[in-house]
Amino acid sequence: MVQTRKTVFFLETIEADSYGEPCDPVSRVAAAAIFKNPLIGRFEADLSPLFAIGAELGKRLAGQAVGLLHGPPVSYGKAAIVGVSGDMEHGGAVIHPRLGAPMRSAANGGEAVIPSNVKIGPAGTSIGLPLGHKDNPWSFDHFDTMTLGVADGPAPDEIIMFLAYADRGRPIPRCGSGPVKS
Repeated sequence: MVQTRKTVFFLETIEADSYGEPCDPVSRVAAAAIFKNPLIGRFEADLSPLFAIGAELGKRLAGQAVGLLHGPPVSYGKAAIVGVSGDMEHGGAVIHPRLGAPMRSAANGGEAVIPSNVKIGPAGTSIGLPLGHKDNPWSFDHFDTMTLGVADGPAPDEIIMFLAYADRGRPIPRCGSGPVKS
């Protein structure tokens, strides 16, 4: 079982676009968990301890995050920030192999790949967590990003794992509905 140092939930309710044009409310929720990186300071070919952490934290946090939305989830995303003494693969190992199943379960399904991002950074680093429609990877209206970070993490020997959901697409989307066929 992973011991987290801190868990943080972010809830945004968007009621207007950047110009103040009112829109149907969009709620977006992200959960973050900060924990010690068990593979810090050495190369390891076997990253499976981090796979297990992703699965465990997904089971612990995904349902709580979905429960904070104002409506049912329609899009999702995930990200990780690895402390500066870790390796980028450590973040990928947390969010890729086993985090998806608990996220999809909490969202009552999900046919599309879960968009993701990983980076290395010091405490206070932010990351752009991409969101995409959970069933339709070509839904341009649901391509979105949440900028997330935690002021006191990650420490050099920590990882922050993020997962997120939204109950609508972007406010007042106007970029089209799929690939341009020219």
